Amino acid sequence: MMRYHMAGSVPKSGNGHDSRHFSESADILGSSLASRPAPRRLASSARPHSAGMAAPVSERLDTHPRDPQPRALHRAVETLRAGGLLLCPTDAGYALVWGLDARTAEERVTRLRRLDTRHPFTVLCASLSAASRLGRIDDRAFRLLRALTPGPVTFVLPVAPELPKRFKQARRKALGIRIPDHPVTRRLLETFEQPLMTSSVELPDEDTLYSHDAESVADALLRHVDLMLDAGDCPLGPTSIVDCTGPSIEILRQGFVPVEL
Repeated sequence: MMRYHMAGSVPKSGNGHDSRHFSESADILGSSLASRPAPRRLASSARPHSAGMAAPVSERLDTHPRDPQPRALHRAVETLRAGGLLLCPTDAGYALVWGLDARTAEERVTRLRRLDTRHPFTVLCASLSAASRLGRIDDRAFRLLRALTPGPVTFVLPVAPELPKRFKQARRKALGIRIPDHPVTRRLLETFEQPLMTSSVELPDEDTLYSHDAESVADALLRHVDLMLDAGDCPLGPTSIVDCTGPSIEILRQGFVPVEL
């Protein structure tokens, strides 16, 4: 594992796993972080994993939680374009992310989390416009998405007619879509210029993994991914889930930040 500090990034002190420290999401992205000194920047050389290769050499890039460094974002995009698997902070805990066409990365997630091969992963989108190209958004859903996004809410939408080939092959009728409200995730989506597949970091038989805690996530998962964008601790999850596929909109799960219809 290689860990690098990008210029202007924030080194983190070791904190515990007590969720009382994270009751307010804004505290995680507090202004006090910005005043800390910038550590030295080192070059990186890890390569994404693909079928037939040895286990990946994992990178861990420290980046600012509110103003992520372009160099870190570009390194992450290089890894995504090569089919790699990332750990990224979001507004509902750290998440595994990979490109829409990165089948090998998705298979790695499925094996890692011991999921069914037909598991319906969620898609991260940068905007309502991007979301509308994947899911059908009628007037009632549009009003709801406009009110609740960006934010820690997953919307289950009927698939759009012009769905990417990979979703058509899976014969999916509905799709979970998130428009996240974390500066690092937003900037990554904008830089990558495409939606991203995502999964939570929950692991079977793992009782000491706290998805909002950067050190906990790195300890459990860094060796399984190609790169981690480490912005320190992030807001708690999970997301709320809102189903927009039926005759009436339904809340399937209230997350750490509850929603009202």
